[in-house]
Amino acid sequence: MITDYLIVGSGIAGLSLALKLSELGKVIIITKKRKAESNTNYAQGGIASVLGEDDNFEMHITDTIGAGGGLCKYETVEKIVKEGPVSINELIELGVRFTKENGKLKLGKEGGHTRNRIVHAKDLTGKEIERALLHDIAKEKNISVLEYWFSIDLLTHRNIKPELTGKYKNKKVCYGIYAYDIKSLKVEKIIAGKTIIATGGLGQVYLHTTNPAIATGDGFAMGYRAGCELVNMEFVQFHPTSLYEKEIEDDTQVFLISEAVRGAGAVLKTKDDKEFMHKYDKRKSLAPRDIVARAIDNELKKRGENFVYLDLSAIDKDNIRNNFPNIYEQCLKRGIDITKEMIPVVPAAHYACGGIKTDLEGKTNIKNLYACGEVTMTGVHGANRLASNSLLEAVVFSDAIYNSIKNEKSYREGNNSNLKEIHNAIMNWDDKGTVNAEEWILIRHNKREIKEIMGDYVGIVRNSYRLKRALRRIKMMKDEIKEFYKKTRVNVELLELRNLVTVAYIIIKSAMKRKESRGLHYMLDYPERDDRHYLKNTIIVKRLNNN
Repeated sequence: MITDYLIVGSGIAGLSLALKLSELGKVIIITKKRKAESNTNYAQGGIASVLGEDDNFEMHITDTIGAGGGLCKYETVEKIVKEGPVSINELIELGVRFTKENGKLKLGKEGGHTRNRIVHAKDLTGKEIERALLHDIAKEKNISVLEYWFSIDLLTHRNIKPELTGKYKNKKVCYGIYAYDIKSLKVEKIIAGKTIIATGGLGQVYLHTTNPAIATGDGFAMGYRAGCELVNMEFVQFHPTSLYEKEIEDDTQVFLISEAVRGAGAVLKTKDDKEFMHKYDKRKSLAPRDIVARAIDNELKKRGENFVYLDLSAIDKDNIRNNFPNIYEQCLKRGIDITKEMIPVVPAAHYACGGIKTDLEGKTNIKNLYACGEVTMTGVHGANRLASNSLLEAVVFSDAIYNSIKNEKSYREGNNSNLKEIHNAIMNWDDKGTVNAEEWILIRHNKREIKEIMGDYVGIVRNSYRLKRALRRIKMMKDEIKEFYKKTRVNVELLELRNLVTVAYIIIKSAMKRKESRGLHYMLDYPERDDRHYLKNTIIVKRLNNN
């Protein structure tokens, strides 16, 4: 299979980019589930952008950098903030139906923001954006969407036929991917002029996560194995308010209670009906997510309880039903009427602030390989993401990648004539000598153990002892899974397990390098922020000769 542009992932980043790249050539989008299944689809809150009369770019930049714990890159933050209004208008032109009030976009407020600047579509913003993008993609002849295809690994110099390696000497070039067709059970090579990783998040590395079952860190792991720089992976954001449910199964996505609910007036309380956030931050329940999540975690440990409450009594009942219909319905299904009762909530793994390092054009350190969306580290989020900046980052950097490719001289002249030659130079997938494993209980057990280790030792609060213990156990499993993978025919469960253990390993290694507390990374034995030694990024790169 050969294409001009290959996009791995079907969230807002991948879909919005596909529409633009289709003007330049053939685009293939691959996604391991249905095309609408993505982290974007579950984004309730919205997109932050400077649209209000009392707001300005500098305020949004200041709020973003303030939440980021000193590690945001100013020029990147400035880029997404200043291009935000244009991106919102582009989405409106595509048919996204944002919520309006008196004929104008209704702007919400979330934790860490000093102004109302969140554009939303009630409490189903991500779903509405996906709907509009997929509607246009279905009409575009230059775009093919391959559902139920799993990206295994990027194609690099290691995949060139031995007799041709002399011709392809550059070790830092991406030629496409090996992909597993889940329905036919076959692995194929997809050759592309440009490959874009837009695979979303990694929340499933934790037992309690707001991410869907597909969020197994595939893009992070794939990029790492190919030699991409993985940066600031220790900063995993826990959303403070996921719905507490007594029993949770593997791969279950916990239900998120949007931060917009607190923006509308809801407050956090302990079981004895007392507010507590004033003890931790002057912004109370609207403090940034890292502060709120740690405060809840501290209250739960101090009291020996399993959850705190979110009290919506200050919000008008009609307002709740009109602006948060999905939250209202989902809670009602679970026996909670949020117009009358408080919601039991706990923090859950939500968003990766670190990822594959890219520049302002979305380029990675590997030629012809780009990345956008949650899988990246552009410099926007620093040590803690400001609420609703993620969808904004995705659309702005999708546009940056499009412009970068469009402006390349070789692409203006059409340089894809050698793709057939590259296709012939890349080895076909070889699974000779492998077998279909029958001991799937081992995979399920390992998956559960990874999630429990990460939750117990690499969660909201950490220390050196816990991290060392986690690393020993994860490294042992990583080696075992590597050997199992070599002798076993691939399938979705095995591929996801391989990626999960890789991502867990990278997060732990990154966390061990940062001996301080900053943003989402809180260390009990290093409780203070140390700008003298750690006002810098944490970088993890795989040695390419180490398979």
